[in-house]
Amino acid sequence: MAQAAPAAVTEPRVPHPATPLGEALSPAASDPADLEREAALARLFELHYSSMLRLAVLLGADDPENVVAEAYYQIYRKWRRLREAEAAEAYLRSTVCNLTRMRIRHLQVARKHAETPPSELVASAESTALLHDDQRVLIDALQQLPARQREALVLRHWLGLKESEIAAAMGISSGSVKTHTARGIAALTQVMEARR
Repeated sequence: MAQAAPAAVTEPRVPHPATPLGEALSPAASDPADLEREAALARLFELHYSSMLRLAVLLGADDPENVVAEAYYQIYRKWRRLREAEAAEAYLRSTVCNLTRMRIRHLQVARKHAETPPSELVASAESTALLHDDQRVLIDALQQLPARQREALVLRHWLGLKESEIAAAMGISSGSVKTHTARGIAALTQVMEARR
C-alpha cells in the first residue's frame, strides 16, 4: 500500500530585508480599489492619528488608543460607502466622539453595578504625555462637565472646528452646538473659579 504524500504546508510570508515590513505582511490586493483604500487609509492614519488620539483623551476616554484604533477599523470597513474620500476625516472624528461617548456610558453602568468601588484611575502613558502640567487643571475641570458640553468645547476650542462641523461630528443641530458650547463655557468658568 503506497503512502499518501504529506499535505503541502504553507510557510508564513517572511519579509525580505530589502522590502518594507508593511508590504510583506499585507495581503496581496489585486483590486485597484483595495489598493486605493489601503493607500488612503495609510495617509489618513499618518495625518490624523495624533489629533484623533488627543480628541479621545480630551473627551475623557479611559483607553484612547483603543477608541482610535476602533475608529480606524470602522472607517476601513465602511470605506466603500463614503461618498467622498475628503469626508473621511469628519467621519473619523465623529466615530471617535461616538465611541468615546459609548465607552464612558458603558463604564458608568459597569461602575454602578460593581460590588467594590474602583480605585483611583491611572491615566495611560500616552494620555499623560499629551498633557502639560498647566493643562492638567483645565482637563480635570473639563472632565467634570456633562459629556455633550465637554464634546462641544473640545471640538470648538481644541480642534477649532466650525459649528457645522461640530454638529456633524456630534450628530446634533447647529443651535444645539451653540447651547452646549455656551453652557459648557459657563460651567467651566464656575469650576475654574471655584478652584482658585
